[in-house]
Amino acid sequence: MPQDKCRVLFIDDHEDTSEMLTLLLGEEDYEVLTAKSIQEALDLATSQSFDLYVLDKHLPDGSGLELCTKLNEITPGVPCIFYTGDAYDIHRLEAMAAGAHAYVAKPDITALIENVEKLLSQRECAAAT
Repeated sequence: MPQDKCRVLFIDDHEDTSEMLTLLLGEEDYEVLTAKSIQEALDLATSQSFDLYVLDKHLPDGSGLELCTKLNEITPGVPCIFYTGDAYDIHRLEAMAAGAHAYVAKPDITALIENVEKLLSQRECAAAT
């Protein structure tokens, strides 16, 4: 019987970043869906189950900080990782205050994958329930 894949929702309006992450995490045997806006992410998060959210801080219809807070409200217990170009400590602190579990500055894809694996290794995937 095949093992269920953990489901990741990646929210970023840059298609190249979304495609790269989808390929890399797919190689790690995760199922990745993408959204380009806060509204699209909220629509997906309320209609499907995810094990992890990876989001950019800057989205076309608002702030990833606001999105992280909303995601924590509607799907408590599902961790958020910020993957963004803002690399200063103040940005990391803002993200953690909004409920993020990790903060990775672009383009450190290795740190992002390490954080994804760390957080998902601690969870029973939604697809398995």
